[in-house]
Amino acid sequence: MDRLDAMTVFVAVAEQRGFAPAARRLRISASAATRMVAGLEDKLGIRLLTRTTRSVTLTSAGSRFLERARQILSDVAEAENAAQQERTTPTGRFVVAAPLMFGRMHVAPLMCTYLSKYPRVRGELTLADRLVNLVDDGIDAAIRIGILEDSSLVARLVGATRRVVVASPAYLERHRKIHKPNDLTAHKLIQCTALASNPEWRFFDGDKETRVGFAPSYITNSADAAIAHAAASGGLTMALSYQVREAVKARKLRIVLATFEPPPLPIHVVYPTTRLLSAKVRAFTDLVATLDWQFVSL
Repeated sequence: MDRLDAMTVFVAVAEQRGFAPAARRLRISASAATRMVAGLEDKLGIRLLTRTTRSVTLTSAGSRFLERARQILSDVAEAENAAQQERTTPTGRFVVAAPLMFGRMHVAPLMCTYLSKYPRVRGELTLADRLVNLVDDGIDAAIRIGILEDSSLVARLVGATRRVVVASPAYLERHRKIHKPNDLTAHKLIQCTALASNPEWRFFDGDKETRVGFAPSYITNSADAAIAHAAASGGLTMALSYQVREAVKARKLRIVLATFEPPPLPIHVVYPTTRLLSAKVRAFTDLVATLDWQFVSL
């Protein structure tokens, strides 16, 4: 016996003062209504209704239970309505995670647009250059750059970015020309540990891979700091193309070894597997899909 269904029948019988009219209102048989109320009484161990051939009346215990049952059914209906609203209208807490620099440059403005469009959402944005666990950390959606390894997540491809080596035009004019990856060993190289933990850069010539190990002249975990040092003629650094796009356009940085770059990295929006996608996540992914997050052509 479903207790909520039985309570619904009991409330209807009490309000209609009979099993037959309650059954008609609920579109069930009178015998089914009688069985459900009897089952509820057996479950509770008390008599809720006094039955005669002419009338059905509440016992004192039934009167007290009726008040509580109405409140319970009202709370359940309110909870169901709230859940259904969340599936159709973005509302409530919404947590997004993204890489530090990409989040600052692209996801933060997106969140501003999203929250303006859906004012009933309370947004949170977490920026970190580490892989977060969406389920354990209570994150609704995340932006990830690179090949995905977690197959338990739903992923939507939303863009791509390159790994590029850059330096300032002034630095390149003053130092030895760079024609192939191994030429880098004669230069000052800046390592950003957020992109690669080891001082080694990978390059490709067709199917042939070349790994260039080096002793960095400058090490930082900040892509901003590495790029700024390169722009100040401090040497060459490897960065993601979205990070240096504006500096390249402004001719503050120049890309070298473009023909030896690794394949572009995909950009995905990911979220935990769910049968019923919330309106918050659906609206967010739809909004991301309207943006230009293709950073392959500079």
